[in-house]
Amino acid sequence: MRKLLIGFLIIASTISAWTQTKVSTISQGEQPQASLDTKGVIRVVFGQEDKVFCATSKDRGLTFSNTVLVAEVPGMHLGMSRGPQIASSDTHSVITAMDKKGNIHWFELSKESAGWKAQGIVNDQSGSAPEGLMSIAADKKDNFYAVWLDTRIGKRNQIFFSSLSKGGSKWSKNQLAYQSPDEHVCECCKPSIAVNGTEVAIMFRNWLEGSRDLYLTNSSDSGKSFETAQKLGLGTWKLEGCPMDGGGIVIDDAKGIHTTWRREGVVYYSKPGAAEVKIGEGRNSSISGTSDTILITMQNGDVVKSVSLEDKYDNPIGKGSYLKSIILPDKSVLYVWEQDREIKFHKAE
Repeated sequence: MRKLLIGFLIIASTISAWTQTKVSTISQGEQPQASLDTKGVIRVVFGQEDKVFCATSKDRGLTFSNTVLVAEVPGMHLGMSRGPQIASSDTHSVITAMDKKGNIHWFELSKESAGWKAQGIVNDQSGSAPEGLMSIAADKKDNFYAVWLDTRIGKRNQIFFSSLSKGGSKWSKNQLAYQSPDEHVCECCKPSIAVNGTEVAIMFRNWLEGSRDLYLTNSSDSGKSFETAQKLGLGTWKLEGCPMDGGGIVIDDAKGIHTTWRREGVVYYSKPGAAEVKIGEGRNSSISGTSDTILITMQNGDVVKSVSLEDKYDNPIGKGSYLKSIILPDKSVLYVWEQDREIKFHKAE
């Protein structure tokens, strides 16, 4: 009876939290990603079939503009962490979208332009990124960075990197950031990238002797060179299949690296060289944060929720998948996610 009462109270608490959570809809769409520029403008990018759309908020996530069509990419990857990516900086924003032929298209918005402009292809070998999994990031000075799964070496997926300098119109010569000694990295997990100043960190799921663990390689010179990759956490995950779950990474204001990822059915938090910390059962985790606030988002069943690393408070946001968060300068939080092929958002003060 006592267990039933406790279970009832937990369910009632969750329902109450959802009732108090104001959820709004941006548009129909899938696979949302969000960015915050140095002026406080929030942009959310998402896909609809072969089309890329973007919505903008200039009031700290209280409302969003009507969606703008960025581009149409025939045969665009969409779903299962595949979809348009976005990063914003001081005066520029960049969106990437991958087609199933293996090309990474990119689009740019500057404060001088009237709209998004198609700028070409990121990968300098045509068709080298057929898996459709990548991430982008930006520093505060209009420099952009990209990481993706690339098959140009032996037709096996390895980790490739490129950067776009301020004012540039072409991405740098693509470079190999990591090559697995066991032929390839995990083929279906999205790599992640984070930037703070000249510090660049890349996280990816490896494939070594049958284990699919998360690894980190970082650079202190804006990606000109990368250190030897190191495994994150102390445990390992022997798996014959692919988990299709890449986790997330952030670099705080003090240049500390924070990561979240899944092993088996559990989401963990970890820092390089330290033991992992169990957050809870779930999947599709991501992370945002500053030096004093780290927030992990995740999915458990059809419930999306956030967990504060400081107090481990479990905060259910709603139902859906692929929940992302942005911590705003005033410490409020914007959440965006996908539910029934609609893009939802919630502003938490």
